[in-house]
Order: sequence, then structure tokens, then C-alpha cells
Amino acid sequence: MVNILYDADTDIAPILTKQIAIIGYGSQGHAHALNLRDSGCHVCIGLPEQSKSRQKAEQDGWSVLLPHEAAAQADVIMLLVPDQVAGDVYQQSILPQLSAGKLLLLAHGFALHFGQIQPREDIDVAMVAPNGPGVQLRHTYSIGAGIPALWTICQDASGQAQALTHAYAHALGCTRVGIIETTLAEETETDLFAEQVVLCGGLTTLIRTAFETLVEAGYQPEVAYTCCLQEVKLISDLLYQGGIHFMHNSISDTAEYGDYVTGPRIIDEHTREQMRGTLRDIQDGTFARNWIQENLSGRPRMNALRRRDASHLIEQVGTRMRAMNTTNR
Repeated sequence: MVNILYDADTDIAPILTKQIAIIGYGSQGHAHALNLRDSGCHVCIGLPEQSKSRQKAEQDGWSVLLPHEAAAQADVIMLLVPDQVAGDVYQQSILPQLSAGKLLLLAHGFALHFGQIQPREDIDVAMVAPNGPGVQLRHTYSIGAGIPALWTICQDASGQAQALTHAYAHALGCTRVGIIETTLAEETETDLFAEQVVLCGGLTTLIRTAFETLVEAGYQPEVAYTCCLQEVKLISDLLYQGGIHFMHNSISDTAEYGDYVTGPRIIDEHTREQMRGTLRDIQDGTFARNWIQENLSGRPRMNALRRRDASHLIEQVGTRMRAMNTTNR
């Protein structure tokens, strides 16, 4: 049975007496810091001298410290840096400043689950992972709402880890809509799987392939772009609002019938087996090892793939179509 906690089930008080260090000020970092500050928490920001986020943080009213300085004065340290550098930041800036009983928080389990961070036994370790980008976390908080989050306690040396973790989620605004207990493995593996199979890898490849199929058949690229990419937002909005059945009730009978008879032709047993293989690669660490090695070698494959996709016809057409839509508003 899923365990969901709300405002009434959690107490913000334990976090209000703690000094919190937010290490990183990107998508998640800025939202965590601002929400916590608006909830009455004591927050400091830790960024390297060369960080591109320093100017933004200073504009938001922060006196920015170096990561090790922020970690040294904090009771609670939320590490919000990219997965590929989390291990190095922890080793160089966080670990030397840790003392017994401090709480190390993360918003994604990758670095812990795959061993980039191996915390000492005398500190608390937990995760609070909002289910959405930082801009959404900040916007919903600002209007009195919130987004759900996943949480788990990885290590409770002080006996206070759970109370502080719940209080942190409360201060973010996530308990307004509910936080769900999970495990480190579940959060990490399902998040990576969804990104690769549906939200990013599956969706973008499906869009490009459908676009290419129409263009190869002689249809105008602008028309192919509109129906294969732009209209995705209209359908995703319906799915978000009420789920698959709600979406079906909101579209034409022709579109609904096409869903039933053609969807399984595209997402067939071969695709399902590829999904299973992707999940196995995530579970056994193959994907993590490959991604870590890619970064250690200077990202040659990723950079090549970025260049390839940036030069795709769909990007050129999209630039023109988005400009036209903006001009005609």
C-alpha cells in the first residue's frame, strides 16, 4: 500500500531551526532555495567561483558562498548538482565538512545508488525528489499549490532523519499535494527508465521518425511538424489533466479508434522487449557505467549526437514555425 503524506501528516518545525546549504542553483537548486526561504528556513547557497548560476543567485538576493563554505556552516546539505559531477563535488567540497549527525539530502538517487557517493555511517542521508522541473516546483509553490515528491531515508544516524526530511518536503510545498515513500533503487531506476523510454528518448525518436516518414512520402515539412510535434502538447495536457480515458473522451472517435488499432502496431512486442532490455541495463548498472565513462572521456558520443540532432530538418522547420506562431499572436 502506497504511503502518502500531506501537510497535516508532517511538521515543518524541525527544519526551521537548521541551517540549510543548497549546493547548486540550476533548475532544482533555485526552486528549493526560494521555496525554503519563503517558508521561513535559514538557507545559504554554495557555488563554485566559475559557476554560471552565480549571477542569477545574486540577483535573487543571495550572498553566494563556495560549496565547502556553505557545507561547513550547514546542518542540512542538499546536493543539487548534475549526476555526472555529484561524486566529485561530494568528495572535494562536502565530505571534508561533514560532522556526525549532519543530514545529506539529494533530489535524485543516481549518485548514491550507483556508488558515486558513499557516505560515512555517522551522518544522516535521505532523498526528497520533486516530481517535476524546478520551474514548476517554484511556480506551484508561489500560487499556494505544489507538486508531489518521492522521499526515502537511506541512513538515520541521528534518529532525526525522517522528521527533518518530512519537514524539508513540507517547506518545499510538496506536502500540499502529497509525498510518496519510495526506495533509492525504485526512484532511480524508474526515473531513468521513464526518461529513456517515454519522456525523452521514446518520445523524441517517435516524433522525429513520424516527421521523417511524412516528409519522405512527399508531405510538406511544416504540416508534418505541426501534426507530429506541436500537437503533442495538446494531447499531453489532456493526459495530465485526466489520464488516458479522459484524453480518449476529449478527442474525435476517429482519433480514438486509430489509437486502439495502430498504437499496438507501433509499440509491439519487439518494442516491449527493447523496453525490458533498457530496464535491465539500468538495473544492473550498465547505463550508469556507460554514462560515467562518457563523461570521463570528454563526452565524444554525446557531443556528436547533439550535433546530429541539432542539424535535423525538424529543428530547422520548428524554428520557422515557432517564429510564425509568435509573430501572429
